[in-house]
Amino acid sequence: MQISERRPNESGRDYAMRILKDNIINLELEPGMAISDRDLAAQMGLSRTPVREALLDLAKVKIVEIYPQRGSVIAKIDYSLAEEAQFVRYVLEVAVVELVCSCVDDSGIQALEENVGLQEFYLAHPQPAKMLELDNQFHRLLFQIAGKNQAYEMMNSLTIHFDRIRRMAVLAVKEQKWMEDHRQILEAVKKGDVRLARQCMDRHLNRFHVDEAAIRQQYPQYFIDR
Repeated sequence: MQISERRPNESGRDYAMRILKDNIINLELEPGMAISDRDLAAQMGLSRTPVREALLDLAKVKIVEIYPQRGSVIAKIDYSLAEEAQFVRYVLEVAVVELVCSCVDDSGIQALEENVGLQEFYLAHPQPAKMLELDNQFHRLLFQIAGKNQAYEMMNSLTIHFDRIRRMAVLAVKEQKWMEDHRQILEAVKKGDVRLARQCMDRHLNRFHVDEAAIRQQYPQYFIDR
């Protein structure tokens, strides 16, 4: 498990939640893996209470399964839950990209250009974790430009099922079309073309359906049986 430093003023519960989510999304904690709050707490340098609280929160969104007297398991992937998470993203992100088309300034364009440039660099020099980090940053930038930071945080807390599949796509899909999507979204934003920006975002957020076969072929053990 990858353990980053605790942030200033970050509560034990929030720290445990952040570390667990990061490791679940990055597949350090694999779907189907048994976990122990005692072991997790020791690795994070926490007492068991904040770790248990974080696991309970993750169980509410069905990413962790808790079995009394037996321990906990990282839930296998249910594509229907990923589709529900994608729906939340779709509703918010299509609305946000429309706003960005009408309010973006030169500094916003520059930030998006720098991000997409780095994505193109790491597409040529693959580092999966960095690629996913830049993907997340691109979408966060759109929300920041639109002045909808709280909406991003709300969305981000709900879309872990979708994020796991995005992480797998980085490793399983040979043609990383979703990175090209970011360039096309950026070009539409620069033109202020709301219709084109919507189309590009629609295609981008639905790409995981296109990639499903490749992801399932590489990671069959991570999915629940249909």
